[in-house]
Amino acid sequence: MSISTTKMKMKFSKKPITLYLLPFTFFLMTSCYNQERNCTDFKTGKFASEITLNEETITSTFERNDSIQIETFEGIIDTFSVRWINDCEYVIKNTKPKNMIEKKVVSIKILSTTKDSYTFEYNYVGETNKQKGIATKSIDN
Repeated sequence: MSISTTKMKMKFSKKPITLYLLPFTFFLMTSCYNQERNCTDFKTGKFASEITLNEETITSTFERNDSIQIETFEGIIDTFSVRWINDCEYVIKNTKPKNMIEKKVVSIKILSTTKDSYTFEYNYVGETNKQKGIATKSIDN
């Protein structure tokens, strides 16, 4: 081994250890972080939901038991069958669709929860375009 190779090895080995630990520490901190999801708290009850479409906030109310969801939007009441895939994901299907869009099944995933609300994402089954919303549980549950 030449002197220059030995000097190179010494040069590399003298780098501060924090240079290597910083990215590792960041990885550990972010990979261990999980948002709270107490999804079972929201399987049943009365809710108000807000979504934003084309920069417009749309609000609806609904009541859900384990297998049925009754939703009111702009005075129109629709009933959906609910099938839970796991504690935080479910699909809804309109029980009396009036057109092709209403026949589509909607997939909903609860992303995070608080004491009285949850953030969710939803899309039509088979489509990749996802939207987000917030549902707040009514106090009178």
